[in-house]
Amino acid sequence: MSHIRSGVKHVTHFRIEKRRCDNPDIVEINEWTGNIALNEGLNLIADLFCGAGGTAFDSAHAYIGVGDSSTAAAATQTGLQASTNKAWAGMASGYPTSGTNQQAVYRAIFESGVANFAWEEFTLGNSNDDSGENFMRATASKGTKVAGEQWTVTITVTFS
Repeated sequence: MSHIRSGVKHVTHFRIEKRRCDNPDIVEINEWTGNIALNEGLNLIADLFCGAGGTAFDSAHAYIGVGDSSTAAAATQTGLQASTNKAWAGMASGYPTSGTNQQAVYRAIFESGVANFAWEEFTLGNSNDDSGENFMRATASKGTKVAGEQWTVTITVTFS
């Protein structure tokens, strides 16, 4: 008797490139792996997969959100947990990408005047606020962004 492995899994890799606005060189790169897929996002993916409708995480509707809440990630959450310090950025030109190596790659640029606070949480959603549906949420302390800095966030989701 042979055993069949079942189940779709995902691994999410995060990368933050930090730059000073007066210098295009990268000052710091911060990378890590890990997140929790959120129930609302998984339900949306099932709807999209079955043609039941919904808003896709596409170039016009994908946003990376950051906030200052260190509340542990839980599948039942529906977005960023910060009460006030949170921000979203839409996709950089040419993103998201997909169709290679079972990956979807999202990239957003947080310019100088955006998200200037401690970065403690991250999400990928289909709206530029908490009203949308979020695929996942991660918590990780990644520093405090200040005016005069541009931080680029890349989220790579690999399915297997």
